[in-house]
Amino acid sequence: MITLLSSQQSDFNQRLLKLLSWESVAKESVIKDVNDIINNVRINGDKSLIDYSVKFDNVKANSIADLIIDKNTLKNAFDSLDNKSKSALEKATDRINNYHKKQIQKTWTYKEKDGTILGQKITAIANVGLYVPGGKASYPSSVLMNAIPAKVAGVKNIVMTTPTPNNYINPLVLAAAYISGVDKIFTIGGAQAIAALAYGTKTIPKVDKIVGPGNIYVAVAKHLVFGQVGIDMIAGPSEILIICDGKANPDWIAMDLFSQAEHDEDAQSILLSDDDEFILQVRKSIEKLLPSMKRKEIIKTSLKNRGALIKTKNINEAIEIANQISPEHLQLIVENPESFQDKIKNAGAIFIGKYSCEALGDYCAGPNHVLPTSGTARFSSPLGVYDFQKKSSLINISKIKADELGKITATLAQKEGLDAHARSALYRLKS
Repeated sequence: MITLLSSQQSDFNQRLLKLLSWESVAKESVIKDVNDIINNVRINGDKSLIDYSVKFDNVKANSIADLIIDKNTLKNAFDSLDNKSKSALEKATDRINNYHKKQIQKTWTYKEKDGTILGQKITAIANVGLYVPGGKASYPSSVLMNAIPAKVAGVKNIVMTTPTPNNYINPLVLAAAYISGVDKIFTIGGAQAIAALAYGTKTIPKVDKIVGPGNIYVAVAKHLVFGQVGIDMIAGPSEILIICDGKANPDWIAMDLFSQAEHDEDAQSILLSDDDEFILQVRKSIEKLLPSMKRKEIIKTSLKNRGALIKTKNINEAIEIANQISPEHLQLIVENPESFQDKIKNAGAIFIGKYSCEALGDYCAGPNHVLPTSGTARFSSPLGVYDFQKKSSLINISKIKADELGKITATLAQKEGLDAHARSALYRLKS
């Protein structure tokens, strides 16, 4: 059911690349459909949003007012939670909030002897759009992970959109929006929601940046509106890679692999181990535990198509392969994991030790669960407060410094053939 590989196989690299490949480029038909939706929303505004909600989500809506959730509804959803759910939501919120406060960037300057002041000004993005999926599953955790760092950064207005198929929305999603400080919610999904946030309509405010996961139509829409607005990232399927030396409960490892495989059929779960016998034990655990899983068909397809149990020469080689893969989530379950963690260069999040399962990171550990996928951890970072702040350079040149820098500027500008640049600088030289 799940692929078995060895790093010693002569064709290992080719087989690994084939396993990792994922067709992230949408078909031309999808791009055309999304383009049509975006153009329709730009031209017809609110009316198109009503039409698409009725067509795609079977929503009963006669006016745009039927697609708005007010703050009282959010508060009522939070107040109506059972004590266990409310406590879990509050504790997760506190942990995520506390972690992200450490990421706040502040304006800084320094002054040179002649009085010149240089620095960097940090400003929060004013308006952010948050997309929350609502199709096969609901994700209150995604609300927290996107809205909380935005609030910590100082974002004044957070507009959330989420589809509500057949007019149903998970109360926990509304409660999460309430506790994390979302300002407005519209029950709109798909590419049409992204278009509305990017260009604005009579009712939906135009935002400066859009964050949050979605299906292929949402991903393509975010790609197409980038430049009109900022976006967080265009993420592929969820991934987990586990490095284990065999000194762990194989049932734990099997369930950790399931934790990502259950997201969808394209998710990827990989184990790297230097212990042959342990790999076989994990495979037996997979076969034993799979029938009991609620989403067993999704897990089965995911493991069959994109999962793997890989035998390596040793843990150091496992880490080399992990750096090549650059996974979204990496679990390091070995003896003395701290001695290996510095060798890991490419991973969205690193879970250290046998008690640090990835699922904790999805909900309440504190760090963000919006992470780079499909190898982009080579150059990308988790979503954070810094994604909701922008930087402006501060340049305050003294008269003395203008004389010095003016000559340098004039020399370089003249070499580039930019006469106005040179003369602009020279005009300020001391007579």
